[in-house]
Amino acid sequence: MAKMKTGCAILVACALVVGTSLGSHWNAQTVAPCRPGFSQSFYTVFVPRVVLQGLNIHKVKFETCHRIEELSFESSDPKFSVRPDGSLYAEQDVTNLTEPIQFMVTARDRAGEYIWETTVKLALAGHPLSPPFNQIAGEAIYGGPSHYHYQNPRLITFPRQRQRGLSNGLRRQKRDWVIPPINVPENSRGPFPQVLVMIRSDQDKKIEIRYSITGAGADQPPNDVFNIDPVTGKMSVTKPLDREDRASYHLKAHAVDINGNQMEPPIDLYIYVIDMNDNRPEFKNQVYNGSVAEGSKPGTSVMQVTAFDADDSTTANGLVHYRILSQTPHIPIPNMFTINGATGEISTIAAGIDREKVSQYTVIVQATDMEGNLNFGLSNTATALISISDINDNPPELDSKTFLGEVPENAVGVVVANLTVRDKDQPHTPNWNAVYRITGGDPLGHFTIRTDEITNDGRVIVVKPVDYERNGAFMLMVVVSNQAHLASGIPSSPSSSAGVTITVLDVNEAPVFPSNPKIIRFEEGVPADTTLATFAALDPDRFIQQTIRYSKLSDPANWLKINRTNGRITTTAVLDRESPYMKKNVYEATFLAVDNGSPPATGTGTLQIYLIDVNDNVPVLVPQEALVCERSRHGYPVNITASDLDSEPNAGPYVFELPSYPSSARRNWTISRLNGNYAQLKLRIPYLEAGMYRVPILVSDSGNPPLSNTSVLKVKVCPCDENGDCTVIGAVTVAGLGTGAIITILICIIILLSMVLFFVVWVKRREKERQTKPLLIDPEDDVRDNILKYDEEGGGEEDQDYDLSQLQQPESLDHIMSKPAGVRRVDERPVILESQYPVRPTVPHPGDIGEFITDGLRAADNDPTAPPYDSLLVFDYEGSGSTAGSVSSLDSSSSGEQDYDYLNDWGPRFKKLADLYGGGGED
Repeated sequence: MAKMKTGCAILVACALVVGTSLGSHWNAQTVAPCRPGFSQSFYTVFVPRVVLQGLNIHKVKFETCHRIEELSFESSDPKFSVRPDGSLYAEQDVTNLTEPIQFMVTARDRAGEYIWETTVKLALAGHPLSPPFNQIAGEAIYGGPSHYHYQNPRLITFPRQRQRGLSNGLRRQKRDWVIPPINVPENSRGPFPQVLVMIRSDQDKKIEIRYSITGAGADQPPNDVFNIDPVTGKMSVTKPLDREDRASYHLKAHAVDINGNQMEPPIDLYIYVIDMNDNRPEFKNQVYNGSVAEGSKPGTSVMQVTAFDADDSTTANGLVHYRILSQTPHIPIPNMFTINGATGEISTIAAGIDREKVSQYTVIVQATDMEGNLNFGLSNTATALISISDINDNPPELDSKTFLGEVPENAVGVVVANLTVRDKDQPHTPNWNAVYRITGGDPLGHFTIRTDEITNDGRVIVVKPVDYERNGAFMLMVVVSNQAHLASGIPSSPSSSAGVTITVLDVNEAPVFPSNPKIIRFEEGVPADTTLATFAALDPDRFIQQTIRYSKLSDPANWLKINRTNGRITTTAVLDRESPYMKKNVYEATFLAVDNGSPPATGTGTLQIYLIDVNDNVPVLVPQEALVCERSRHGYPVNITASDLDSEPNAGPYVFELPSYPSSARRNWTISRLNGNYAQLKLRIPYLEAGMYRVPILVSDSGNPPLSNTSVLKVKVCPCDENGDCTVIGAVTVAGLGTGAIITILICIIILLSMVLFFVVWVKRREKERQTKPLLIDPEDDVRDNILKYDEEGGGEEDQDYDLSQLQQPESLDHIMSKPAGVRRVDERPVILESQYPVRPTVPHPGDIGEFITDGLRAADNDPTAPPYDSLLVFDYEGSGSTAGSVSSLDSSSSGEQDYDYLNDWGPRFKKLADLYGGGGED
């Protein structure tokens, strides 16, 4: 215990030395009068990951100034409590401390009249959050110098273990205290290594102890940041630290003997890097864009700028303050905007923002750490571009109160006047787009106004033709407003009005037919030179006396003519309703009316003549031909009807009758009525000889008076089968041919087939002769005619004159030697006497063709003088004096000295060769 107390004393002394060293770097402060309250308004305490129940965490200091006798402390977090001396402890085990915990500590006097509060923040030891206060030996000291001098390092002694007997014989170990963290400022200038603390064990007096440290920063990455003297236990930092790179280190200190036996349990060392103001605030963007509506009231939020400082945000090093450096332009005042120093929110501070005067402001914003202290803080700037959005605070204004225009009469779709307007709002937006309305002077809707999308002007357009004779001028009242409603609070009127005077110009109008088309009705058959009607036109130009002349434009049947001066229409031919120029009983003609104006105008009129039908066409029997069976029991009756060019009631129903002459009509045939338009014709007698019969039928229509017509129906009577169908023989018989004629036709067909067969046989015979003809060597046949040349563009027959002398051995080889190099073949003429052969007959007997061919082959085989010679072949002449002898003595035919019987064993083809050259018999 004595040694432990000594270590504690040394530790406290070192803490006081360090505190004195730290305090030496601070300027002297003026002593203020004492006021009761907590020494700090905010405490930050770093604790282990596991906080045990009843464990003292920290002690808050309260200055009573000797005025308050008793105090009571309360914690807003039920997991933590405060003892009367201000010591914080845990009410229960806190094992899940992963994030900082913040709660309030309240102090009350005995009477309850005064209340003081402070905030305590518990952070996990080793957490990247750096403490805003330097925790040294349990004391909270604000601030810190730029570097420390550890002339007397703090001594950390391994805590002794004391034993307490338990009823069950077990022993429990308990540490005497928690090692406070070690604070090292970042960016220290050295010299290095710098001794931070000295580790020692109470047993170093008895045995030789070796010290070591492990963890990140020692034997783990980043390596060699801290080291320890194994003999003295002095732990040092080897290089400057950067809090922004790593804010804390957690090491373990070990004490072993020279044999490596653990002499003390490892102790935890927490090293915190003290933040220095070495980073400037950095804006997220160099240029920020925002907007605010014109006419906004003061205090309207515009935008927000944000800057980040890599330094500790819980200290003044990382606390950023914003301010506006400049504003461009300075209209209407230099300070139109303000900024929240803590949040960076920019808002308006004055009224008078007008987009029509300034459309955009450029504001330079500065961010400074150290809570904006310009003497000690670091600064950075960014640009805020504030666009002024448009509102409809300017109504459109017409450039004039009166506009003029003119329009020709009968014109449609033309622009007659242009209305110009001015609007100060942003172009091509609803606040600027003009909307025109005609409020008076046009009750019939002759005009409309369309807005030009580019210029915003109003174009007055005529949509209905105007008549000069009715209205010589128009006085329009026009109102223009914006597409968007005028903003509230604007004293101006939302619209502007003006008058538009439009003068109508008189033009020469075409004559107009009052009734167009004009319809008249007549019965057909109107004779020529009949006056039908007077088709006259009127001139709309009532204030001008003009003459009208008429002419014919369209008259498909050329039935009409028109009087040039008065428009009277007369016929030139009989009007026929059944004419192909009629369409649905109407004949249509077109006429022109031309005035003598300048320029002349032409009007067109249509005359429609409806012709009433009269019974002037006789009915015609349909069909004209029919087919019936010769026996009435086999055949079917023939349905007949009639067609009439006339229409009802001058057409059907029809009456069908058989005339009394000839008598055979009523004797052989009968007609029965089916309905008003159809009747049936059938045989009256059981049998009628096959043939062609002409049956007269009288057809009458229903006109008044009726018209009749006798039509002849050609009836073909033929023999029929059981199904009532006419047979082939019967059809021929019906055609009017007798038995002799039929036989003659059949004989002719046989003769024609025989001639065709004979021609086919003759053609095949000729084809066969042409195929066998090349086998006969006929002197009259020219071999050249059998040579077919392809892909040749020569001169025809002249190119086929062959020089057979080229196949013979030349007298000398000079011309051969002069030819280009290559393979050359030369047949040498044998030196033996030429054999004489009998002259062959010109045309062999047809029966001796085989013998003739055999003799020819034998003669060619035994003739050594016939080209091409069966002799030495010379390829690519190599000079004179060949050592090879002539092989002309070899004979193609068998000499009898060679035995060719072995060829019989090689197959049929070699057997034939043995027979040819071995003298064998011929097949």
